Amino acid sequence: MNRKNNMTWKDAFFSSPGPNSIKSAAGLSLKGMCMGSADVIPGVSGGTIALITGIYEHLIQAIRSIDSVMLKKLLKVDLKSALAHIHVRFLISLFFGIGVAIVSLARLMNYLLHHHPVHTWSLFFGLIAASILVVGKQVKHWWGSAGVCFLAGTAAATIIVNLIPVATPEELWFIFLCGIIAICAMILPGISGAFILLILGKYEFITATLKNPFLPPNFFIIVVFGAGCLIGLLIFSRVLNYFLQKFHNMTIAFLTGLMTGSIQKIWPWKEVLETRMIRGSSHVLWGRNILPDAIDGEIFFAVLLAIIGFIAVMVIEGMSRERI
Repeated sequence: MNRKNNMTWKDAFFSSPGPNSIKSAAGLSLKGMCMGSADVIPGVSGGTIALITGIYEHLIQAIRSIDSVMLKKLLKVDLKSALAHIHVRFLISLFFGIGVAIVSLARLMNYLLHHHPVHTWSLFFGLIAASILVVGKQVKHWWGSAGVCFLAGTAAATIIVNLIPVATPEELWFIFLCGIIAICAMILPGISGAFILLILGKYEFITATLKNPFLPPNFFIIVVFGAGCLIGLLIFSRVLNYFLQKFHNMTIAFLTGLMTGSIQKIWPWKEVLETRMIRGSSHVLWGRNILPDAIDGEIFFAVLLAIIGFIAVMVIEGMSRERI
């Protein structure tokens, strides 16, 4: 008891898992920026980046550390013990990077997807293709239950990515619900939170607020959406952590299936079958994958970008493995 009473704020801050130096904190923030960059692309998941950079399970455990034990300490006004209980250094470093990327890249990603869609999707197609191989290597054996989980994940992702976006209300309760649903997808590899928002009819609505986040109406919407994300994280992280602890091989196989089933959404060349104007922008509601019409310089550049994306993931995975 005396030790708790004598605990300093510095002791509390450094007592839980997380980066111990500015360099390691910056590295974790950089991974967070990569996750945030992925999360603003409809079809790419930040959870995939977390997996290939080796921080996925730590992320789930860090989110799970925000629990009833911490709440009890807060209610007792034992703030230092509450701080020591959660993985605060890990969460601050990672979510700082995620937040910076989402706010700063929302406008850029919107521009690239509208003006250079083939090249943008080509780069991310290479990223996801390599990610499937990287994550798949973590499955110890593929026969039996793991194979079934892989097929189930592939089927689930295929169904989700072929859903058609719908018109939905803009009331705050629905924005809150969208936050809960989207954040679950954001930490699942292969299932894009941005694409889930597109299905729910709120991708343009949310990204528009991020372009000018400090305007009072936009800021209020972001707070409500963020509250939904927080609740979703706290609930879903516990479910996911349970399966990772109890059925690790099957869970990784299922996550690999999610990524495999979702890669069709990222294929660069599509025939547009139906579009809809959403907040002044044209969005593809329905399309099918096709092969490019002709082999030319633009095709070679797209293929080159896919190769660069593929190699980038393999390099990142190799560097993360060396650190471990």
